[in-house]
Amino acid sequence: MSTKRKAKDLILTALIWTFSLLSAAFLLWMIITVLSHGLSGISLDFLTDEYNLYRGKTGILPMIAGTLLLIFFTLSIALPVGVCAAIYLIEYARQGFGVRVIRLATESLAGIPSIIYGLFGYIFFKNTLRLGFSVISGALTLSIMVLPLVVRVTEEALKSVDNSYREASLALGATKLYTIFRVILPCAIPGILSAVILSMGRIIGETAAVIFTAGTVPKIPQLGRVLSSSVRTLSVHLYMVALEEADFTSAFATATLLIGIIAVLNWGARRIARRIVKR
Repeated sequence: MSTKRKAKDLILTALIWTFSLLSAAFLLWMIITVLSHGLSGISLDFLTDEYNLYRGKTGILPMIAGTLLLIFFTLSIALPVGVCAAIYLIEYARQGFGVRVIRLATESLAGIPSIIYGLFGYIFFKNTLRLGFSVISGALTLSIMVLPLVVRVTEEALKSVDNSYREASLALGATKLYTIFRVILPCAIPGILSAVILSMGRIIGETAAVIFTAGTVPKIPQLGRVLSSSVRTLSVHLYMVALEEADFTSAFATATLLIGIIAVLNWGARRIARRIVKR
């Protein structure tokens, strides 16, 4: 290897390490800043009490419930649709003009600002379908938002499965559908779980689309009216207490809790992926 080529490799390696460390440093700085201001505001009452400013209660339990409900119902809608769409595009569709149009459409959906999704959800799901400010309106809107992410990441996961697995299964007499669900998908599960993790992060951090569709009611929905009830998520609550109430103690405490929930959900998803891979 020439001296000039070695120098280029050293420079590129140094740049990669520098920018990687800078990214990690910014993330660490942000987390430390939030935790240093927010940990003092977290208490048992803060985590388990209801929210009612008129009674002097600033608990965050309804917002935790609202966030988890939106995550669950959004993924319940977006994940099956996105995975099936990716299976069709990779395993069944002919790689021609139609597939290019579908991919262009999904990539265009990924670039639309979230406020546009919120306005669409407000007009179509809330008003036209008369679902009102509800969990189902928010979940349907957010599922459209994360669908391009699920499709693209699942496509890459399916592409990463070696073709020899497909050929061996088909050669043994298995049907194409059996091969997909019993051979290909199990191998692609880690990549699909990556799509789940990224989708959860976007759902948790979304505010504009949630305000226009799920609403801002800080109450835990009744068991018989979960889908039709309006909820307030943690990110929406963070926005409201910081800008409208100027309560930055609660805002930083809510941000700390958001970081904790994201970390726990990511850890859980990765644990599931590792167990599936070992099997």
